[in-house]
Amino acid sequence: MILGKTMGKLFTLCEWVMKLAYVNLLWFLFTIAGLVIFGFFPATVALFTIVRKWIIKETDLPIWRTFLTVFLNEFKSSNKLGLVFICSGIFLAFDVFYIRTIEGMLQFILIIPLLIIVAVYLMVFLYIFPLYVHYEFKLKDYLKNAFFLSVFHFHITLLMLVSLIAILFLLLYQPGLIPFFSVISIAWIFMFCGMYSFNRIDQRQGKISKV
Repeated sequence: MILGKTMGKLFTLCEWVMKLAYVNLLWFLFTIAGLVIFGFFPATVALFTIVRKWIIKETDLPIWRTFLTVFLNEFKSSNKLGLVFICSGIFLAFDVFYIRTIEGMLQFILIIPLLIIVAVYLMVFLYIFPLYVHYEFKLKDYLKNAFFLSVFHFHITLLMLVSLIAILFLLLYQPGLIPFFSVISIAWIFMFCGMYSFNRIDQRQGKISKV
C-alpha cells in the first residue's frame, strides 16, 4: 500500500515535470515562429494562460490546443501591448546612452529621474502578463493597474524581482535547464504572486462594497 502511494506520487511528479518542460519548449517554438519580435508577447500570454489555469486547478486542459488557440487569438492585441513596451524600452535605452555622454552635475540631475522611470518600467512589466490573462481591460488600463499593483503591493513586487534574479542566476550556472524550465518557472512565480495580489484587491473591494 505504501509502495503504491509512493509510486503514484512519483508518477504525478514526473507527469508535472514533463508538462512544465513541454510548455516551456512550446514557448520557445512559438516565439521563434513569430520571428521573436512578433512571437514573444503572444507566446508569453499563451504560457501565462496555461499557468493560470493550472493554479486555479484546471489541470486537465489540452496543452497544445490551448497554447495554439491563445497564441492566435491574442496575436494582434498582445503585440500592441508589446509595441508599447518595446518602444518604451528603446526610448529608455537611448536616454541612458545619451546621459552617459553628459558630464558634470547635469548628468547626476538627469540620471536620478531616469532611474526612477526605469524602475517603474520594470515594475509594470512584472505584473503585465498576470494582469493580461486574468482580466479583460483596455490597453491603457493594463498599464495603469500594473503600476498601481506594483506600488501598493511593493513587498510582492520585491518578491517577484528577487525570484526572477534567483532564477536567472540558477540558469546562468545550469544553462541546460533553459530549454525546459526557464520561462515556465518565471511565469509560475509571477502568476502566483499576481493572483495573490488580485485576490487581496478583490477582498478589499468586497469589504468596501458591503459597507
